[in-house]
Amino acid sequence: EVQLVESGGGLVQPGGSLKLSCAASGFIFSSYYMHWARQAPGKGLEWVSAISSGGGTTYYADSVKGRFTISRDNAKNTLYLQVNSLKPEDTALYYCARGLTYSGIWSMSLPRGQGTQVTVSS
Repeated sequence: EVQLVESGGGLVQPGGSLKLSCAASGFIFSSYYMHWARQAPGKGLEWVSAISSGGGTTYYADSVKGRFTISRDNAKNTLYLQVNSLKPEDTALYYCARGLTYSGIWSMSLPRGQGTQVTVSS
């Protein structure tokens, strides 16, 4: 059974930073692309970033490019998202999702965790 457990969210002031983590189990983590997505209050699920199975290729939504960094540690079965220069519009529930083995394509039907809340407010 795929299990994804996000952590690291919290309340942060505009301009602040957080490092989100996602602990994965129940599948061969190193074989899969992984994604981060988010859902702001009253809005739909938005794809944020993806990383290839080996970590060598990364992808970002235009809204976070230059501020967020995705990474992974395959030895620890853990996915990360370093979020810097946070803005109020980054406030959302952040999810990690297991992608495909052969492609970084995103789908809302991909298995994901319960999410970790990031709130950006002064």
